[in-house]
Amino acid sequence: MANSSSYGDEPANKPLRARNRFPHATSPQLKELRQLTMVVMHPDDSDGRLLTQQLQRIGCSVQTIWPPTQNLPSGTDLVFLAVQPDLLHLRLDWVCEEEAPTIIAVVNYENPTIVSAVLDLNIQAILPSPIRSFGLLSTVVLARKYHKELRQQRRLISKLQTKLLGQRHVAQAKTILMRTHQVSEDQAYDLIREQAMNKRSTIEDISIAIVNASEVLSLGQKGSSLLGN
Repeated sequence: MANSSSYGDEPANKPLRARNRFPHATSPQLKELRQLTMVVMHPDDSDGRLLTQQLQRIGCSVQTIWPPTQNLPSGTDLVFLAVQPDLLHLRLDWVCEEEAPTIIAVVNYENPTIVSAVLDLNIQAILPSPIRSFGLLSTVVLARKYHKELRQQRRLISKLQTKLLGQRHVAQAKTILMRTHQVSEDQAYDLIREQAMNKRSTIEDISIAIVNASEVLSLGQKGSSLLGN
């Protein structure tokens, strides 16, 4: 029984060749786990105590909190959150934050309401109750991997959206300069680039300034026209 709950330790009687088959496969993941700060938001029952003990056995820094709170300890990397029917009305703001920690839901009851609540939490994995030591390590590692990949994808999407918006502003600015200065598209771009270099700014920022100035002038002309009428 002891062997099944001791992570990172191999039985002494296991053949040396088998023990060393994947010597580097899990060491980086295990090393990271021991550096994580974890919070167990779970009642002080057998599940909560077993979960905390197993995480401490891995070497994680663990803090227990119950009931759930709106404020997490500073530097929290991963949260085990008990999803229980009597607490479904709670809205935890940190769940939706951009830099939210990895979240693993602990559920002891399954129905459409619980499943819907779990989906709303944007969790990365689920642990069914009663808690078992077997599978906990794999769940944590996979949840962390999924969480990292999801965060990288979000950052990439944000960069692409910013770049696309910048290109749109540049295109608008070129159109304005082409119309007002009677120049070609390439000449309009050269004007924007020259201004960016002179002002030590970016082409996108200069383009935004041109678009905003054009909108202000357009509003002024409309106002003058209305006053004239």
